Amino acid sequence: MSDKWRVRRTALACLMVIGGMGTGCAQPLPANMKPAAASTANAGAAQSTGAPAVQDAPGAAAQPLPASQANAGASALTPDEAKQNAAGNVAELQRMIRGSELNELRTTYNGTYGASLLFYGKEMTYYVALFQNKTFWRVIKTVDETRAEAIYRDFAAKTGQLAEVEIRRTRLEAQKAYTQHLIELTQEHADRLQADLAVARQQQAVVANQQKQTSDQANALQAEKTAAQNQLRDMQRQVTELQRQVEGGLPTR
Repeated sequence: MSDKWRVRRTALACLMVIGGMGTGCAQPLPANMKPAAASTANAGAAQSTGAPAVQDAPGAAAQPLPASQANAGASALTPDEAKQNAAGNVAELQRMIRGSELNELRTTYNGTYGASLLFYGKEMTYYVALFQNKTFWRVIKTVDETRAEAIYRDFAAKTGQLAEVEIRRTRLEAQKAYTQHLIELTQEHADRLQADLAVARQQQAVVANQQKQTSDQANALQAEKTAAQNQLRDMQRQVTELQRQVEGGLPTR
């Protein structure tokens, strides 16, 4: 019996050892030993949503964004958008805009600068463009509607800032041209007045000469008239005297 007991005890010990080995093999993998299939699945999900695939660093936990990055302006580009912009979004939008499948949602103009929000419905993609004189300057491509609207507002505000000097120059040019026009009108008025004054002076000289000639003629006529009247009176006295002599001695009635 003692031999049988020893055999049973030995068999039980072997079973316990085998069970402990199985339990150790079934333990979960550490966090830094994730299966490759999980990363592949994450990458496939990111591609299906249009967002860049993000893989966690081995053994690293997700860290919150610093306050400066969390509060960054809407105009700051994400790494994916910066990569897209460098890859030729301008050329891509120029090709697409020739077709009829791109919808213009919003456009803002300030001077020669402008910002547009365009939508490509087939891929649910937004293009935000900053341009000058109908030439694209910057183009951001994104599938995030909220971010597209934020970038558009930033670009629209930027067009106002960029156009300030241009608008000021345009106004100053118009004011200068208007002032020059007033100068020309005033000069023309002055020239007309000068011409009128010259004519008036010339005419005044003519009139003065005519007045002198007329006055001289009037004086001469007055003298001639006085002489004629004197002559007439002398002749009348002579006639009266002759008449008296002819009728001398005759009754008066």
